[in-house]
Amino acid sequence: MKRVLNVLQDSTIVSKIGKDKRSRFWGVYKRVAEEHDGEFLERYTSDMDIVLVFVGFECLSSTRSKTDVDQSGLFSAVSTSFIVAMESNLSPDPSDTTNALLKQLVYIGLGNLAAAGSTPVDPASTWSPTAPTLWIQTIAYASLSMSLLAAFGAVLGKQWLGYYKSNRYGRGSQEERGKRRQEKFDGLVTWYFDAVVQSFPVLLQFSLLLFGIALGAHIWCEQPSIAWVIIATTVFGFLFYSLTVMACLISPACPFQTPISTILRMLRMDRVLRLILKRVSCYFQQLTTRAATIAWYRQIEMELFV
Repeated sequence: MKRVLNVLQDSTIVSKIGKDKRSRFWGVYKRVAEEHDGEFLERYTSDMDIVLVFVGFECLSSTRSKTDVDQSGLFSAVSTSFIVAMESNLSPDPSDTTNALLKQLVYIGLGNLAAAGSTPVDPASTWSPTAPTLWIQTIAYASLSMSLLAAFGAVLGKQWLGYYKSNRYGRGSQEERGKRRQEKFDGLVTWYFDAVVQSFPVLLQFSLLLFGIALGAHIWCEQPSIAWVIIATTVFGFLFYSLTVMACLISPACPFQTPISTILRMLRMDRVLRLILKRVSCYFQQLTTRAATIAWYRQIEMELFV
């Protein structure tokens, strides 16, 4: 019996069994990691493509058709056209100077030198843009800048995803490749890769909000009756978006998940919102109880008088 135990101890059977278990574990790990990384890369790559297409950067891939490319650049084209149309409000109108000089020549021809003045008229020297114009242009340029920043972040995001996809395993044995992949994935969690990448669509959404504000303010200065349509649409979109974000924070099972709801959940804002809603609910419950008590007291008082 002792000879059998000594032979088994000196043999490689035990080590082979251990190696089989380790190799089986890393094989299962690679299969699960491939499924997770496939969904992870597909989700974030599609998000980055949406940002690039909407802002106006043509990003060709095998899954996109020529129609998708022709329709890209929607927001950048609209925003740029709006800014160019408003550019004239930041500089004096040359026709004002021409009209002032012609008026001065008419006064001189009529002999009214006092009204004509002794120096040529230059309205541009005393001209300055109005405060509403400056504010509207500032908001419009902020909208365009945020959309370009979102596009720049989307380009970087695609590069980061491509680097992770091509370098997550490297070379070596199956165990070494699995450990290297886990190290790369732990780096994504440590450096909040999820929050950083999801902030780029949030920038684009804020850019849309600023563009709607600037457009509504500009049309309000031109024609208030038409501006109400744009203002109502912008307010409705903002309220609808805010309600969906709040619903996502209250219930994780809500289907209207957006990048900003994920970021707010990372910042523990869902707990703050639930606490606020709980306090508001308690407050309204107290008001309802107090109103019911007052109504009951008045009813008893009326019955006593009768």
